[in-house]
This record gives sequence, structure tokens and C-alpha cells, in this order.
Amino acid sequence: MPESGASPAQQERTDIPTAGTGATEPPATGTPSGKPAAAEAARRTGLLVTLVLGGLTALPPLSMDMYLPALPAVTESLHAPAATVQLTLTACLTGMALGQVVVGPMSDRWGRRRPLLLGMIVYVVATAICVFAPTAGLLIGFRLIQGLAGAAGIVIARAVVRDLYDGVDMAKFFSTLMLISGVAPIVAPLIGGQVLRFTDWRGIFAVLTLVGLLLTLVVWKWLHETLPPQDRHTGGIGDALRTMRGLLADRVFTGYMIAGSLAFAALFSYVSASPFVMQEIYGASPQTFSLLFGINSVGLIVVGQINGKVLVGRISLDKALAFGLSVIVLAASALLLMTSGVFGEVGLVPVAAGLFVLMSAMGLAMPNTNAQALMRTKHAAGSASALLGTSSFLIGAIASPLVGIAGEDTAVPMALVQLVCAVGAMACFLGLCRPWQRTA
Repeated sequence: MPESGASPAQQERTDIPTAGTGATEPPATGTPSGKPAAAEAARRTGLLVTLVLGGLTALPPLSMDMYLPALPAVTESLHAPAATVQLTLTACLTGMALGQVVVGPMSDRWGRRRPLLLGMIVYVVATAICVFAPTAGLLIGFRLIQGLAGAAGIVIARAVVRDLYDGVDMAKFFSTLMLISGVAPIVAPLIGGQVLRFTDWRGIFAVLTLVGLLLTLVVWKWLHETLPPQDRHTGGIGDALRTMRGLLADRVFTGYMIAGSLAFAALFSYVSASPFVMQEIYGASPQTFSLLFGINSVGLIVVGQINGKVLVGRISLDKALAFGLSVIVLAASALLLMTSGVFGEVGLVPVAAGLFVLMSAMGLAMPNTNAQALMRTKHAAGSASALLGTSSFLIGAIASPLVGIAGEDTAVPMALVQLVCAVGAMACFLGLCRPWQRTA
């Protein structure tokens, strides 16, 4: 039940399940399952909806990571300093963070299809212009627009899942999305490298343009509207801001949001630091690093599938989440002890093992924080999804530069950032979500 002093949006909400149990909402009018007829029809498409939403979720990491092997070529082609070309990555990431704040409330007001199709069209146009960008400044500008538009896929995919699923079904679907979105960062640099064998860096943006165009056509033809008109918000910007303020005033929602964002920041610090840590400090070859990076990603995906296919529905989401966060804290603690020399000189294998455990446990933490947060927000799934995504990207962007703060000769900053984020995530989960109170 909402606490005293809750916002009107919170007081009107009737879809808050008994936290930690995976219980579903009370049935609503429309169908025996409580979902509107349109949502039931969308659910029946099954695999097709999964592939469409998975494609939308995978597009942003493809946009970021396919481009990585081409950075030196861009520097040479545009006669720009490396630091300037790096801003093309920063611009895309910033756009993805800010775009979710805009698109989420739009989807609550006008439905899911129109904002998504608009975002996809802008993404295709901006990416096509990147193909012909004559200067680094223009490339940075349109990478920002590309990120802003691509954010529509992230935020609306989560909102559509909330429209279609409840309780344990939603948690299972998020685990399935993690399988698809987890593969994208692994294969994206490989695809980019193969494209560079046949063309220059502009060819990568041409491929992304075709992918975006194909996904736009698929969305237009097969992804039906999942938010009925009677459930939409009719207010303007002020109403959207009040909705977000009401969401943030919900202590439990905010707890899950921050816990998930800090877990994402621990993951992001690994992605930022691991190339340097594994290769320069612990002597891994580029091939060995690629293999270890792939193994860690597979661990995350496998645990995510175990969460969705085995654990969800058998134990409460909060118990699975608590176990995942505990393992992340333990793994980060072990990494800090190893990298700081407490156990003496350690080699590549123990550090790689610690990173594997930490990454695998993300498969329990990330889908369950999203599911538990969105289960409280049927009245504003788009705005809630926007807050979840923006918070993750911003906290991850803050944590990422800190991993190199002590120079190039130590991995302690990476492990320390991961431990601080993991402990912070556990503190938010216990201090704000308080699962034992809500279960009681």
C-alpha cells in the first residue's frame, strides 16, 4: 500500500503487486486475463513480438559497438584528433540517455506506435547522414540525434513489455530480452570488423541505416498498439513532469531504479576498463581478451535465462535479486583484494574468474530490478521506463571514467568502483525497497 504523503498518482494506482511474490495484477475489463483485447492479441504473436522488441533493444548497442573498430579510420579520414572522434561515442551515449526522458512520456500520451515509428524514422535519417558526414563536428551532431532517436527503441520496448505482461511473466520476458540484447554487444564489433574488410567506416553507418530501415518496416507492419486510448495520459509537459515526480516519490520504485542503475554501472565499469586491465596489466593477448569477454557475456546470458526459465515463479523476485546482488558484492570484494595485492601477486586466471562471477550475477540483478520497478507503474509505464533507462545510462557514464583515475598501472580503481556500486545497489534494495516489510 502507498505510504502516507504519497502523490495522487501513487494513491490512484491499484496495480501494485505483493512485492517479492511475483503476484499479478487484479483482472481488468476486456478479457478474462485482465488485459485489453489488443494486448491479448499482441501476446498471442509470441515469438514475433519477442524478436521485434529484442531488435529494438539491440539497436542501441549495435549503434555503439559496431563503430568501435572504425575509430582509428575515422580519425585519419576526417583529419581530426582522436579525442574529438571519441566525442562521437559520447554524443551517441548522451543522446540515448536524454532521449528516453522525452520519448517515455510521449508514449504514455500518444501510445507506443507513433512515438516509436517517429523515433525510428529520425534514427534512419540521422544514420544515413552520418554516412556522408564531411567533418567530425557534423558527425558528432548527427550521432547525438541518432542516440536521441534510438532511445525510443529502448524505452518503448520496456513499456510494451509492461503493457503485455504482469508479474512472473514480465520477469521471464525481461530475461528473454536480456538474451537478445546481451548477444548484440558481443557480435557488434565482429560485424563492424567484417564490414571494414570490404568498405571504409562509412559502410558501417550504411549497414546501420539498412538495419534501422528494416526494423522500422517490421514495427510498422507487425507491432500493434499495446496502450489503449483510455489508459493514456492527456496532459502536456507539466503533467509528464508531475507523473515522473510521483514515480520518484514512490520509495520502492526509486529503490529498484537506483539499485538497477548501480548494478548497470558496475557492469559498465567492467566494459570500460577490461580491455586495458586484461591486456596491459595481466598480459592477455587481444585474442584471449576477446575470448574472455565473450565467455563473460555468455555467463550473463545463461544466468539470465536460468532466472527467467527456472527461478521466476518458483522463488520470489526479491529473493533472486537479493542473491544476485550478494554475489556481485562478494565478487567485487574478491577482485579488490586480488588487485590490491592482499593475496600477493595474482595472475590473469583468478581475476578473470572474479569478473566472470560478477558478470554472470548481473543476469539475476538487472531483469529483476526492471520487473519489480515496472510492476508498480501500470499507470505510467512509458515514463517509468524512461526513468529506469536514463538513470542507468547517467550513473554508468559517471562511473566509467573513474576506472582509470589512478593511471595505467593498477586495476584497483575498476574493482573499487564495482564494489562501491554493488554495495550501493544492495543498500538501496534493503533501505528503500524493504522487501521483508512488503512481503509481510
